[in-house]
Amino acid sequence: MPMLQLEGGSIYYSVKGSGVPIIFIHPPVLTSANFQYQIEELSKQFTVITFDIRGHGNSSFSSEHITYPLIVQDIVKILDNLDIDKTFLCGYSTGGSIVLEFMQTFADRSLGGIVIGGMSETRHLFLKCLIHLGIFFTRKDAVTFLAYVAAISNADTKKLFKKMVRESRKGNSKNIGQYYRYILQYNSTAQLKSIDLPVLLVYGVNDKPFHYYANLLQKKLPLQELVFIDNVMHQVPTKASDELNSLLKDFIRR
Repeated sequence: MPMLQLEGGSIYYSVKGSGVPIIFIHPPVLTSANFQYQIEELSKQFTVITFDIRGHGNSSFSSEHITYPLIVQDIVKILDNLDIDKTFLCGYSTGGSIVLEFMQTFADRSLGGIVIGGMSETRHLFLKCLIHLGIFFTRKDAVTFLAYVAAISNADTKKLFKKMVRESRKGNSKNIGQYYRYILQYNSTAQLKSIDLPVLLVYGVNDKPFHYYANLLQKKLPLQELVFIDNVMHQVPTKASDELNSLLKDFIRR
């Protein structure tokens, strides 16, 4: 199991395939297991990098608070360890916020970004309620419960469900709670105009609460392409994997 030792913790990561690199970033509770279908398909043409954020999955507890800048720094260290100069970044849900943060602070290490159901701020009441629920259950040290909820929502097969639960329940409630809390305070909307690299925005047609963020990012990002995928809500990486993988292939080739 590849582990990167860092000050304040260690990070599990995996690399599969060869070619143009793309690194995937997951939301709270979930782990790199959420990108199983991207690993399987995209590694046939690209170098696919996945990792578990500190305090999640197979990564260790972090003595440093989980923040987007910390996660971005960890991504840079993973790239340095792999001797990769530049990469595409793909983030799911709040992982999309980390893509935006990375591209603002390390544009020289970025080839472009893919934001799947992501946001640059937390304004919608629905999203705030979900985050506060996550914080509540981390305070109760109920990571196993959160793992089951996340797996039920995202898994499309029994096999993937079991894997998601197994990996997610390893997470540390304190670190997961820190991740949730940082989502509430993050707002990079005013800085989006500084991102002069291509960004692909992908949302589910049925993911109505997140269409506000899709339209906001479309308006604020200078070089973006917005795509809505039919017959899916928020869980695009697992429940619309064929459509998403096709979009990623075309975007990276272009």
